[in-house]
Amino acid sequence: MPDPSIPGLAPDRPYFRGFDPSSVPTPCFVVDRAALQYNLDILSGISRDSSADILLALKAFSMFATFDQVRSSLSGTCASGVHEARLGREFVDKQVHSFAPAYNHQDLLQLLELSDHIVFNTPGQWARYSPACLEAHHINPSLRFGLRINPEHSEGTTPLYDPAGPFSRLGTSRQAFTRYLETLGDSPGTASPVDSASSGLVTDSWFRPGGILHGISGLHMHSLCEQDSFALERTVHALEEAWADVLARPEITWLNLGGGHHITKPYYDRSHLTALIHRLSSAYNLKIYLEPGEAIAIHTGILVTQVLDTLWNGMDLAILDTSATAHMPDTLEMPYRPDIWGAGLPGDEAHTYRLGGQTCLAGDILGDYSFPRPLNPGDRLVFDDMAHYTMVKTTTFNGIGLPSLALYDSRTGAVEVVKSFGYTDFKSRLS
Repeated sequence: MPDPSIPGLAPDRPYFRGFDPSSVPTPCFVVDRAALQYNLDILSGISRDSSADILLALKAFSMFATFDQVRSSLSGTCASGVHEARLGREFVDKQVHSFAPAYNHQDLLQLLELSDHIVFNTPGQWARYSPACLEAHHINPSLRFGLRINPEHSEGTTPLYDPAGPFSRLGTSRQAFTRYLETLGDSPGTASPVDSASSGLVTDSWFRPGGILHGISGLHMHSLCEQDSFALERTVHALEEAWADVLARPEITWLNLGGGHHITKPYYDRSHLTALIHRLSSAYNLKIYLEPGEAIAIHTGILVTQVLDTLWNGMDLAILDTSATAHMPDTLEMPYRPDIWGAGLPGDEAHTYRLGGQTCLAGDILGDYSFPRPLNPGDRLVFDDMAHYTMVKTTTFNGIGLPSLALYDSRTGAVEVVKSFGYTDFKSRLS
């Protein structure tokens, strides 16, 4: 098969050059190590030029067979809970930053042992767990704690992926933050409330021992999704308008700018990002962290599938050995239409098909595509750009098997199937 021509890819990007879809079982996720390294080299260059630490967001890409490359290129991982934190510690073993909208006591105790940074979603949750955290910090002085804040500035267009949208549960708004501090003024044994004359500005007492913010050394924000450095700049401006007094506190030594940065896309202005990081770091004397997931794994992976049957019901239909709902749920959630190598929009080529999955769900539809020749059982179809988020969201709905996992390397042509799944994987999830 000729090399795929993917619109928007940099011409020097290695991406499945010479790959033969028949070299792997189906369905199968395949990651190109050369393409992954291309992204990692860009990100490590940003880290070098800006002095920011860049972390792999495991929620987006967790194929630990590639973590030897991640370990060599990035500063660590960020986790959404105990399992991801443990994965990052075991297979990368550099920095582990953890955040969840809420913690239970048992999970927090494990995260205190696994993590370097733990971020709390609200000051109330920090207040409940700060005694255990400060005790852990006494044992491990390198452990750091932060608060996730909501910049209340939306750049995205899809509400499902907008943490800064109305009534979001993700992060603390400045109004909620100030109201929480004010309510503590009536509680015995707490520091004095925020001075109303200061328009809600925090005071020294909140950071001293016994104060509600004692032990908090950084802030975390995340509200972008597949966006550029100028969207980040506008968001940072909103952040500074609301939180400059907290950012300027000597106790606050780091700022995590979250993910959603399309840093490895050809259009992304990386010099602008570097300048923005330098300005923030210099203005507030902060260590800056970024935690992209998509930027690390974008244009590195594919899903190889096979046509099982064709039929006609008002239009040509084809059933594949994959599933939208079980193997690529983002196509239904976002929703979006994934590209297929060699296929066009309906009517572009001579033969248009509606592609469906193997499950009983009537809406398990992958989309309408046209092909230069009729599809037949046994034909291989390759869905493009399937590494980020898609791989981590697969399920065994209807008992459908999980796709195998494979590695390819455009530099050498080597193919390795690293894992296949079977009945035991399905059975073990349920009892």
